[in-house]
Order: sequence, then structure tokens, then C-alpha cells
Amino acid sequence: MKRSRLAFWIFMAPVLMWLLLLIVLPHLDLLTMSFRGENDYGDAVWTLQNYKNFFTEPIYWLTFVRTALYAIITTMITFVLAMPVSFYIAKLARARSQGALMILLLLPFWVSELVRIYGWMILLRESGVLNFFMLQLGLIDKPIEMLYNDATMIMGLVYTSMLFMVVPLVSVMESLDDSLIEAAHDLGAGQLTIWRTIILPHCKPGITSGAIVVFMLALGNYLTPNLMGGKNSLWFTEQIYNQFIASFNWNQGSAFGFLLLVLSSAIIWAGLKLTGQKLGEVAS
Repeated sequence: MKRSRLAFWIFMAPVLMWLLLLIVLPHLDLLTMSFRGENDYGDAVWTLQNYKNFFTEPIYWLTFVRTALYAIITTMITFVLAMPVSFYIAKLARARSQGALMILLLLPFWVSELVRIYGWMILLRESGVLNFFMLQLGLIDKPIEMLYNDATMIMGLVYTSMLFMVVPLVSVMESLDDSLIEAAHDLGAGQLTIWRTIILPHCKPGITSGAIVVFMLALGNYLTPNLMGGKNSLWFTEQIYNQFIASFNWNQGSAFGFLLLVLSSAIIWAGLKLTGQKLGEVAS
């Protein structure tokens, strides 16, 4: 018994050290910095001004509201697209092809997000592939600027988040008894009725867990809004970046970072309450 405990702590030690040194301690340092500021004499003091600035400056809280709304829209679109894909992989595809389909979903994630975003930019820019073929086919008279708008930004966010919705949905759909669907068909139920009364209720934990991951990824994304949305697509992570890098105001940037964490957690908590689920049930 003692040997097993010793072995457990030996294997857990690197993980705990990694969590402590790279996550817990840096976040505690940032939390401390978020409550620090300077008085009129330039002396460091404890203050709530960094948090107060978020609520008193409309550009900050309006940017967060905009970011949260677009993250919710991204999550909903991702769910609508991922649901039929997941059902096909889990229930309709042959057993030998299921692995290949999952690998196809994983392939884009074998390269960095930056490379994937630049791939979309090559496709959609004025001198890109899509404009070239549409000009050759005579569908358009001059190149169309498809980048640097909210629609393109959302498309990029959905693309980068799709896998994290499909995987939990496939996992819960595999546990769905096919005889329930067959019995519903035999009793004369239509496709919409089957989805509404059998498939969607069964997939509720997978939907919620996937929605949480996608929402958090979209809310905290920086590259996609910055590269595909352009200068007019304000995103709250850009506000944090500007405070840290452009303004070199680490105290304000730390406060914004923790506000992002707290407010996003509050949104997820509200979503769980509305759906009547508990975080422990979703995680399991």
C-alpha cells in the first residue's frame, strides 16, 4: 500500500510542479498586480481602480459584451454544424471508416492555429484562390474583399472550434441504444420527433460540455479576431494584449484578464442553471 502511494506521488509530482509553477503562481502574481496602482506621487499602492476602469469606460465593457455575444453565436453555429457530423460518424458510418473520419477532423489541428488562419486568408483575400476562380468563371467582374468582417471572423472561430464540439457529441452518441431509434421509427415517429425526444435529450451532457469548451475558446481567442476580423472587429483579448504590450500597463492588463475569467465563468454558470445541469454531471 505504501509503495503504491509512493509511486502515485512520484508520477504526480511533475504534474503538480507544472501546475504550481506555470499556472498557479503566475496567476497569483497577476491577481496581486491587478490590485496595484500608482498614486499622484508615483508610489505603488493597493487600489480597485484597475477594475473600476472596466465598468466606467464604455469601450471596455462594451467590447466584452460584444465578444461574449459573438462567442455565443459561434457556439450555436458550431453546435448546429457538429450535430449531423457527429451523428454520421457515431451511427451511420461503418466501423472501419469511423477512425478515418476522426483523423480527418484531427488533421487541421496537427498544425498551429496561425498556419490554419493564414490558410483561410490565402483563400479569401482579394488576390486569393476563391476570387481567382470566380473571376475565371465570370461569376464576378472584380475581386471581392471577403476578409476583415464579422462574418469571416465567426467562420474562422467556428472552424477552429469544430473538433471540440464533435468529440463530446460522438462520445455520447456512441452510448445511445440504436433500438430506441428503431422503435420510434416502427411507431411512426418522424425524423424531427426522434431528434427532439430521443437524440437531443441523450446528447445533453455532450452538448453542454462541448458548448462550454467552444465558448471559452472563442471568448479567449486572439489570433482569429485579430487576423480575420481586422481593425474594426473589437475583441476583448485584444484589449488585454494592448494593455500588456502596447501600453505596458501590466496592472490594468491583469485586471482585465481576471475579469475575463470571472465574467466568462459567470456566463457558463448561468447557462448551466438555465439548462438544469450540474458541472459535475457534464464533466463526467
